[in-house]
Amino acid sequence: MFIFFSKESPGAWTGLSDSDLIPNSLSLVQLCLAPSPLSFPLPQTNPYVLCHQEEDFEVKILQDVGSELLLQIHNAYPEQPKSSSLNPDAWFCQELQLISPKNPPLHFPCYQWLEGTESLVLREGAGENTFPTMRLGTQTSALEYFPGLPHCLDAKNLKELDPNLRSLTSKNVVLKPHTMKPLELGFLGRLGSNFDVIYLSEYVAEHWQDDEFFASQFLNGLNPVLIQCCHSLPDNFPVTNNMVAPLLGPGTSLQEELEKGSLYLVDHSLLSGLSPGLIDGRPQYVAAPMTLLHQKPDGGPLLPIAIQLNQTPGPNNPIFLPSDSEEDWLLAKTWVRNSEFLVHEMVTHLLCTHFISEVFAIATMRQLPMCHPVFKLLIPHFHFTFHINTIGRTDLFKPGGLIDKSTALGHLGCLELVARGMKILTYRSLCLPHNLADRGVQGLANYHYRDDGLQIWDAVERFVSNIIDIYYPEDRSVSQDSELQAWVQEIFMEVLAVSPGIPTCLETLQDLVQFLTMIIFNSSAQHAAVNSGQFDFSAWVPNIPTSMRLPPPITKGTADFLGSLGDVSTACHALILFWFHLFLHYSQRLLGTYPEVHFTEEAPKQSIAAFQSRLVQISQDIQERNKGLDLPYTYLDPLHIENSVAI
Repeated sequence: MFIFFSKESPGAWTGLSDSDLIPNSLSLVQLCLAPSPLSFPLPQTNPYVLCHQEEDFEVKILQDVGSELLLQIHNAYPEQPKSSSLNPDAWFCQELQLISPKNPPLHFPCYQWLEGTESLVLREGAGENTFPTMRLGTQTSALEYFPGLPHCLDAKNLKELDPNLRSLTSKNVVLKPHTMKPLELGFLGRLGSNFDVIYLSEYVAEHWQDDEFFASQFLNGLNPVLIQCCHSLPDNFPVTNNMVAPLLGPGTSLQEELEKGSLYLVDHSLLSGLSPGLIDGRPQYVAAPMTLLHQKPDGGPLLPIAIQLNQTPGPNNPIFLPSDSEEDWLLAKTWVRNSEFLVHEMVTHLLCTHFISEVFAIATMRQLPMCHPVFKLLIPHFHFTFHINTIGRTDLFKPGGLIDKSTALGHLGCLELVARGMKILTYRSLCLPHNLADRGVQGLANYHYRDDGLQIWDAVERFVSNIIDIYYPEDRSVSQDSELQAWVQEIFMEVLAVSPGIPTCLETLQDLVQFLTMIIFNSSAQHAAVNSGQFDFSAWVPNIPTSMRLPPPITKGTADFLGSLGDVSTACHALILFWFHLFLHYSQRLLGTYPEVHFTEEAPKQSIAAFQSRLVQISQDIQERNKGLDLPYTYLDPLHIENSVAI
């Protein structure tokens, strides 16, 4: 009988380079088999090893240890001198295999750090034994970062993160805006080496004033989740037939178009009443606009036909129309774009992908053992999430940080906006098919986010269903899984109880499949859809101004377009935010890639292969479709979707 042990020496999180030498440790593998454990030291190799070096060990056992067992790995490192700048010897344990001449091989996935004198206790990968639950030994206590926000990891900075949370990736990302000269930032788009990024940014700069492009961004831009079919106008948006009849075309009326379902509404009411902040001592301003759009017949373009900049109608809140002066209409659209930035960044992006994904990650690590099939299914989709979210909270939202320097609301106002978003969050809004149905957008033409997103959702749902069918033969096996029920209960009770529809328990296979599909989709594809294009659409600042220096106009004919936009310093600090979203790292993991082999059985491996094949086909279909588009929609191409919220 043999044990094969694979481990890797410390990597990026230690601050050591590939060429640094560190003392090799004496590690013990201990087989925990009642009544008395057996201990076997690994064979000692070189006294010093290179960082990132991988080593494989083989240990021969002279007796049969049976099939049901735990493996305990203990790391005993040489004592370091106090003056040493090296961290204690840490090793990343990938997996262990137990090979027996009588029984099939047993696999013990690990993918954890051994640091100091700590021990790891592992269960066999198939998860069929009955030993007590062994969960990932990481720091996963949660706290309320801001009233009304989902709970987050209790870590004030990256140094407080457990090594296993830092080591879910080898990315080195640190936001250091002070190292970049403001005047250089205005030319970041020109300095990039990515041709697609430059092309898209230049396309935006050329077309940002066009009504058709303005409307298209509600479909395929940064925030493609607000537009909804409008069958009756809100009472506080008193658009009349006389206002828009010339725009609707002959032989129809406002009421007829409402009844036909060809009118659409984008409402930024979440911003109403929020108090803007100061930038460099100067007051900033926020609007809460409503925008009415018309879908031309026979698949014609979607066009804006009316904009009201605040929620309370009256003589000081005019409804702007395309027939108004060019500057009035352009400024009204620019106020809408500013509102789009705030709601997109704080609710659609930050809350509904970053913060929600962290919620699921915390519950998964606290409630599910590593050998649980749901843990193995989900853990790749939390790769780097704790790390990047901690950077965001500590760097972006600190007083005087980039949020204060670049946005009209400042960090406190932005967090209040996130909390407002939390109050209207529903389970159905997190499930793409339900979200689209509730918004009534099935008839919109050229809605590539919808079409590509549904393909990805379907592929993920089939994959999840195949995995769940392997481990849960019937509904009762779901309802009787106490670990699974504790997991979903924590998600509900500690974080999302305020959101209508979030389940308190999972009773059926379909319930479980939908819940897991929702988690994976929002942690991967949805994040890609609302994150990846930030620089593309924002590098030309007038398209998405992050702050406005003058209040919304209260009468027509008084527009001061340039005076309303944020100043150069504000724009430069905003570009820092968007520029970092361009970075692609060598540790990027695309949707459907699983470098860590948590599933050891053949059946789930076949499901993974089928999922990957489906993603390849979707990618090919999207690329073929994009050949006929002036502005290709690539954000939901699987070749551009990371497995997790990783940037």
